Amino acid sequence: MIKSYKNSAHDQNIIINDLNIRSADRGKKDISTWRNALVAAESVYYPNRSRLYDLYDDVILDGHLSGVISKRMDAVINKELYFEVNGQKDHSFDGLIHSISFRKIMQIILETQLWGISGVEFIPGKELAFETIPRKHIKPEQGIITYEQTGTDGIPYSTLSNVWVLGDPTDLGLLLKCAPLCLYKRGGLSDWAEYIEIYGQPVRIIRYDSYDEQTKMELRKVLEESGSSLSVMLPRQADFEIKDGKQSNSDGDLQLSFIKLLNEEMSIIILGNTDTTNSSNSSGYAQSKIHLQQQYEITRSDLSYTAAMLNDPKFLAILGSYGYQVTGGQFVFSKDMDIDYLTRRIAIDKVVAEKIAIPDSYWYDTYGIKEL
Repeated sequence: MIKSYKNSAHDQNIIINDLNIRSADRGKKDISTWRNALVAAESVYYPNRSRLYDLYDDVILDGHLSGVISKRMDAVINKELYFEVNGQKDHSFDGLIHSISFRKIMQIILETQLWGISGVEFIPGKELAFETIPRKHIKPEQGIITYEQTGTDGIPYSTLSNVWVLGDPTDLGLLLKCAPLCLYKRGGLSDWAEYIEIYGQPVRIIRYDSYDEQTKMELRKVLEESGSSLSVMLPRQADFEIKDGKQSNSDGDLQLSFIKLLNEEMSIIILGNTDTTNSSNSSGYAQSKIHLQQQYEITRSDLSYTAAMLNDPKFLAILGSYGYQVTGGQFVFSKDMDIDYLTRRIAIDKVVAEKIAIPDSYWYDTYGIKEL
């Protein structure tokens, strides 16, 4: 039975209840899975992202990847935000901005850069409420939300006032670049675990006379009852040698260096650097400062992107339907005062100010000074 909600004078169906939602595919995945999913998503005639998004759901479980994603998103979500009307803060929006629902909206906006698209269906009522539309059902190329994740029949969303779909129709998100790295890392960890299982314990070798069956049976019983380490029984006349690979990979450093490389690549994709997440033997204060500045630039870009999305006319109109007075206002993030940057900046500004007139608004805006 399809659920419904009341919208003043009449009832409407919630779109998500009309969708046949499938669980994420948790089957075994490898590089060929990623390649085939990418081909399907980029198809000119029948584009479908369902397999690619199943892969994203799988690789997002990687500890390092989820950590750097959280680090990038928290830098925006935890930033002070306020609603401004005619240059003055409107405190009537404070409760909304600090609500869990609004925080979730900001998270969905930032996730759009990871997945390529996001979709939200707002439920009319007195308070902000919504349902997240499964990305596998959103077909941005056709502008519809399909009933089946691999289907072509669905509901056009461009004219629906309470449905907000974010993202570029051709964008497949940053996770597209991270997915193969996670798959390689998973294989590297598996190889490392196998290496430890084989070479992490001593090998027990017992020799017996080939004609002495009674001794052979007794020795086998001793091996079975004395632990699970690798053991070998050989006739005295046989030769046995283990090539343990320790000359070229004494402590599993080969697998460790490979995994570190993959983690660094994911850090660069998400954060633009490595030194703000992982320490390096070659890194110093200067290098770390440069990497921090690179991450700061990405955060600034994320802040601009999030603010643009929050000030999108459609989202403001949706807030207006909940009774918020959005006319003539906008969401604004508080400015960070980078002392090192401002110190360099003011030295330049003083020289420039001696040559040409600089508007007062520039000083107020650049140095975060509140106008009287």
